Amino acid sequence: MIYMLDTADIEAIKKAVDLYPLAGVTTNPSIIAKANRPFSDIIRDIRAAIGPDRMLHAQVMGKTAEVMIEEAQAMRELDADIIIKVPVTPQGIKAMKALKERGIRITATAILTPQQALMAAVAGAEFLAPYVNRLDNICADGTQVAAEIAHLIDVYKLDAKVLAASFKNVQQVHEIAKAGAQSVTIAPDVFDQLLVHPLTDSGVAGFVSDWEGVYGEGTTVLDVI
Repeated sequence: MIYMLDTADIEAIKKAVDLYPLAGVTTNPSIIAKANRPFSDIIRDIRAAIGPDRMLHAQVMGKTAEVMIEEAQAMRELDADIIIKVPVTPQGIKAMKALKERGIRITATAILTPQQALMAAVAGAEFLAPYVNRLDNICADGTQVAAEIAHLIDVYKLDAKVLAASFKNVQQVHEIAKAGAQSVTIAPDVFDQLLVHPLTDSGVAGFVSDWEGVYGEGTTVLDVI
């Protein structure tokens, strides 16, 4: 599983980089707008927080392929390794084809159907981002859509990965993992919950109590080895 954090919160990013096996950070226009700072500053600050080897995804806003391509090139001047998010509209697919020819990495976003994902992959997208919770909210099945996308990738031997997005709880992330999605991008509040369980906490507390009852409060293996 490729784990990514869906945020522009620099402190949350630094925390995740420190604690978790984080492969990168994704953003979208809503996340960028919430940060309410110059776009270039946000991108540079995220890159500084994640280092040179992790992925950074940012989205174009143009309504035509030509503007999307110009935006992508401008973003690449800010960060040479940035992965460009492009929505799966007809103009977006056109932009993906052109960006692929230029050797620019692409994430297809705003995916709600397997056919949108399939066409984006054929057009050159490396990551395919279905919106899991948004589908669940309209009585569709976000996990099933992601599973079907993963199946199509396998059937047609495409050089693409599912990047499942839009999660509101840990169970959705778990179901996506079972469905075979290769990667996920998760908001910080849900990401932190992936490791939380009361029996884990009580188990660790029991180990500490038993140990300190014999070797003393605050001791570790280093103190008794």
